[in-house]
Amino acid sequence: MKYEVLPWVILFLPLVAAGIITLFTLKNEKVSATLSVGAIVIGFFATVLCFRAFRFSPQEFTINWLDLGTLQVDFGLRLDPLSLMMLLIVTGVGSLIHIYSIGYMKGDPAFSRFFACLSLFTFSMLGIVLSNNFLQMFIFWELVGVSSYLLIGFWFEKASAADAAKKAFLTNRVGDFGFMLGILILWVTLHGTLNFELIKHYVQDNPAALGGAAMLAGLLIFCGAVGKSAQFPLHVWLPDAMEGPTPVSALIHAATMVAAGVYMLCRVFFIFTPDALTVISWVGGFTALLAALIAVQQNDIKRILAYSTLSQLGYMVMGVGLAAPEAGMFHLTTHAFFKALLFLGAGSVIHAMHHEQDIWKMGALRKKMPVTYWTFMVGTLALAGVWPLSGFFSKDAILAAAHHHSLPLFILAVGVAGLTTFYMFRLVFVTFFGEAKSHDVDHAHESPGVMVWPLRVLAILSIIAGVIGIEGLFAGALKSEGEHPHGIVAQLIYPFQHAPVAACSGLAAFAIGLFAAWKLYANAKSDPLPAKLGGLSRAMANRFYFDEIYEATVIRIHDAIATISDWIDRWIVEGLCLGLVRGGTDLTGRALRLAQTGNLQTYAFLFVVGVAVVLWFVLGK
Repeated sequence: MKYEVLPWVILFLPLVAAGIITLFTLKNEKVSATLSVGAIVIGFFATVLCFRAFRFSPQEFTINWLDLGTLQVDFGLRLDPLSLMMLLIVTGVGSLIHIYSIGYMKGDPAFSRFFACLSLFTFSMLGIVLSNNFLQMFIFWELVGVSSYLLIGFWFEKASAADAAKKAFLTNRVGDFGFMLGILILWVTLHGTLNFELIKHYVQDNPAALGGAAMLAGLLIFCGAVGKSAQFPLHVWLPDAMEGPTPVSALIHAATMVAAGVYMLCRVFFIFTPDALTVISWVGGFTALLAALIAVQQNDIKRILAYSTLSQLGYMVMGVGLAAPEAGMFHLTTHAFFKALLFLGAGSVIHAMHHEQDIWKMGALRKKMPVTYWTFMVGTLALAGVWPLSGFFSKDAILAAAHHHSLPLFILAVGVAGLTTFYMFRLVFVTFFGEAKSHDVDHAHESPGVMVWPLRVLAILSIIAGVIGIEGLFAGALKSEGEHPHGIVAQLIYPFQHAPVAACSGLAAFAIGLFAAWKLYANAKSDPLPAKLGGLSRAMANRFYFDEIYEATVIRIHDAIATISDWIDRWIVEGLCLGLVRGGTDLTGRALRLAQTGNLQTYAFLFVVGVAVVLWFVLGK
């Protein structure tokens, strides 16, 4: 009972920090940073206590939110292995990103506003994680969208940042509309029940409870994840989100916004039918391949990592679709560590290069920035799935699930693993090896301690998170709820014994990708691929022209509808309807003015006529 208050502290401390900064400390940078960092660090330690207390005994804490007669709405927080694992990611990785931000944002005129927005963003994500029902989750879901709009467009003076913020916000609204419709179908079909646990038990006891609406509801809810986790065809917003400050990129791509979609799929996994899961797995697999191909020909260091995130999110979604939500969630956990490490490492490089982001203007940085280089290398190896780093175990779990359920998806996943190694070592070789490719390299130096120490911590976590995650979270916590129908834990702990084909295929893909990257880029002064691939290279560099396709179709259709609506409003609503009202009013006014002669006899006559008319109506009845 003594831990009951902790979930509320974890959730609301960042909101309190955001409010105080906004109202009172915008001009005091030190206090603003202390409040924001302090709120999430306290939340992390409170999460550790909650993990110890509720790891094997899930609890819900509710208060009555709305009481409108027959309609009662509770505000509830749920602590179980799934939410606790996600809380550790959000507060743990988030704490390191907050600390890193102190050094990265130093000197920015909107320093305090940045930390206020960061705390609001954290509060929104914590709300999604802790929610125990669909309605509450959807409210926080939209708050994440609003706060991401504020952070992506933080430097709103730049037109590109303002456009990226609007693009992210509007693209997510498309997915959110489907999510909302899915929730409404569940609400109507299940007679007003939106609590996750109640729906789960109801569906388990009555498999046909949702009837024909089951697949439709599942796919509409999946639309929410497609938007938030940037899956095809709503993937176009995520790379443009790089316009925000680098700590925002790390937070969005590692611990918060994009993780929300995968977390939601795992939370409501019980509502998906086999057919819906097939759709989910192929959407995830296609997104993983598409994003990996695009990443191969990107030159902006942050965009390479952005498309890497898209690809890995596709991996996670594919894992969920292959009926292995444990594997998808495990990869989300390890990915949070090494992707935050890679983004913060990229931020360190950008900081040293005076905000240059083109990798072909870098080179030879490993000696000038040794800590950044070695930690970045750890993140790269983890992302590539090298044993015994964390990425090996989580990626292998998804490969094993694909090998068990779908040979085509397994082949696709192995191919994506090879591409991942190729584009990441392309980035490493061009950025840290070879010769200096610009004068900025001569003046580069290691970042300050406040930026370097989070890199060291994340590097350690990227190394050990695989083993700790298996033994501590999956083999123990999730097993307590009996959520291992596919024997995924055994595959995680002993991959070569229980899933040898998946494990060996992953390592073979790594070896091939590394050799190709070394052969092409170890000492390259320019990119040799465009000459070798021709039109395919241009298509990958231009993101397969999805933005242009949407510009030519969706936006033109939208503009045409807007033009027609404007014409109807201007000529029919205002011209005809309002014109008739205006004309009638004017005509009545002219008639009444004829009576205003100033002659008392005329007024007396009109008064008598009026009285006579009233009497005629009254007596006539």
